[in-house]
Amino acid sequence: MDRFSRALINYKKIVLVVFLVVAVLSGILLPLVSVNYDMVDYLPKDAQSTTAIKIMETEFGSEMPNARVMLTGVSLHEALEYKEKLAALDGVTAMSWLDDVVGLDTLKTIPLNFFSSSLIESYYKDNNALMSLSIESGKEKSTVRAIYELIGEHNAAAGDAVNTAETQAMSVSEVLNAMVILLPIIILILVISTSSWIEPLLFLITIGIAIVINMGTNIVFGEISFITQTVSPILQLAVSLDFAIFLLHSFNNYRLSHEPEQAMILAMKQALPTVAASAATTIIGFGALIFMRFGIGADLGLNLLKGVILSFISVMVFLPAITLMCYKAIDRTKHRKLMPDLKKSGKWLMNVRVAFLIFALVVVIPSFLAQSKTQFSYGMGSVTSASRAGEDALYIEEKFGKENALVLLVPKGNVGREAVLCDALSEVPHVKSVISFVTAVGAEIPLEFVPPEATDQFYAENYSRIILYTDTAEEGADAFNTVQTVLDTAALHYPTYYLAGQSATLFDMKNAVSIDTERINLIALIGMFIVLLVTFRSLTVPLFLLFSIKTAIWINLSFPYFAGKPISFIGYLILSTVQLGATVDYAILLTNAYLGNRIILPKKDAMRVTIEDNLVAILISAIILATAGFVLAATTSNPIIGELGTLLGRGTLLSFVMVVCVLPALLIVFDGVIQKTTMRDNGELINSKGVD
Repeated sequence: MDRFSRALINYKKIVLVVFLVVAVLSGILLPLVSVNYDMVDYLPKDAQSTTAIKIMETEFGSEMPNARVMLTGVSLHEALEYKEKLAALDGVTAMSWLDDVVGLDTLKTIPLNFFSSSLIESYYKDNNALMSLSIESGKEKSTVRAIYELIGEHNAAAGDAVNTAETQAMSVSEVLNAMVILLPIIILILVISTSSWIEPLLFLITIGIAIVINMGTNIVFGEISFITQTVSPILQLAVSLDFAIFLLHSFNNYRLSHEPEQAMILAMKQALPTVAASAATTIIGFGALIFMRFGIGADLGLNLLKGVILSFISVMVFLPAITLMCYKAIDRTKHRKLMPDLKKSGKWLMNVRVAFLIFALVVVIPSFLAQSKTQFSYGMGSVTSASRAGEDALYIEEKFGKENALVLLVPKGNVGREAVLCDALSEVPHVKSVISFVTAVGAEIPLEFVPPEATDQFYAENYSRIILYTDTAEEGADAFNTVQTVLDTAALHYPTYYLAGQSATLFDMKNAVSIDTERINLIALIGMFIVLLVTFRSLTVPLFLLFSIKTAIWINLSFPYFAGKPISFIGYLILSTVQLGATVDYAILLTNAYLGNRIILPKKDAMRVTIEDNLVAILISAIILATAGFVLAATTSNPIIGELGTLLGRGTLLSFVMVVCVLPALLIVFDGVIQKTTMRDNGELINSKGVD
């Protein structure tokens, strides 16, 4: 380490230039990183709804309809004119309306009252026309804008593609808005907790460069999700600042008795194990997300894992170089420490430790059970509920009723079996209508007598397409039960079948996430236990640390259950790993200090001194991470991101309380057990000299 430190110091100007050049290049690449707003793309490749979408694209030449346009007060002729104009818009790959079902010539020549009323009213009702569109992925924003310009304010557009376009518009300035508020708050916190006006800027420059490099190097992935784009920079900033604070704190301590360069060498040597352990626990938490079958986890996990590694490198390489070039400025801008030392808090926390431990033991099981019963939301509908997209969806529902389309694909060839299946599907609860060749045209009519535009809607080379209109929301118990019943009904008649539609997609998402939840929590827990086992060389200390943080997580995630509100599964999955990985550092710092003090002091005195010496450091870190979460919640217009911010902010404060109020009690109560199960570097058991 000494050779590396001396080489870094000797070439500090080169180090500074290299980091700045890489940051500039990454900044240039950043706008070139494509952002994916379609959550469907992250479903497992073997999900049946994913297969259904691929079949529709290859067999029927179009994607699943992902938007609806309602035209009010129009005649059939005017509706057809609108349809032609809509179909000509760039980004619209397919359209479907009444003429595609019964045939254009038939629609023009035969009065509507000769058709089934349930069929007609799915498309045309009270002079209002409802059309389905397929909008090309990646072109949602521009295409929806063109649709709005064409149909005006008095007509409506809704659907998943419209929600995606709205989300794109929301996300453009999300990060900037959050950073504009977050950075001044963090600077204020750092100014209060440090003794120089320059130090906070060095922290932010160091982590800021790592963030820019991280976001720019995402070009290697081709694209990232909008979730990653929005939350990754803020999370990376919040969880990495500790690294920089600890190194510079060590440097300032060694400056009291050493020259700047020697002080930095000693500070790097002292800081490396602690910063590396902190980075490792955070990496374990983020890395667990990579093992999700639902690809959004790997997308965010890889980005944050890369970000933490880059932050670690930036702190251990760039920060020493720039600090040694600026130490004179640091000295000139010294100010008295504005943060109170909170020395008296040690005695108070020792007095209340037993009460907090009892409280934690009382609530841990109810909290665990409650968080396991929390209901999740999987779709994007809540994102746009307060926008025009949400208002238009309600307007369409007012005119045509609640309507949620599913598309069932079955092997082509047996018209009789298809007719029996359609009859069975029409009996499924919440299915309003079933539209297929046999219901719209008739099983007894030969295909050669039917206009091609009508047959092409239902038959491809290998598959028949059956469209079901349900009266459920896109997600929820009714929607998912309906999807399951449709799949079960199809299984009674065909050996092969696939179901597409937003509810089918969210159903598959729900199933993937239920498996992912158990997997990533277990991976994160095992990985964290191993890191703590290696760090403390103890069989019991990791258990007490994990109990403290996991209890905080369970309490945090039980809030939505007791409030009776579902939360986004994204917030749940990310929070359960991020809170564990980011806040276990507080427990490591406190426990490490306690074990050191315990060698020379009785256990209660050792804990009191530990709290007095480390409370401020833990508090500053917790305030920064909690502030990042609450600012994210306050500035975002995306409810999913907002939920994640609230969970992160509240979870950080709960972890702080557990670490400073409950963990001390555990370490004191089980002090004897810890002594017997913890080893020194030489392999011998700890034998504390402190007298109780």
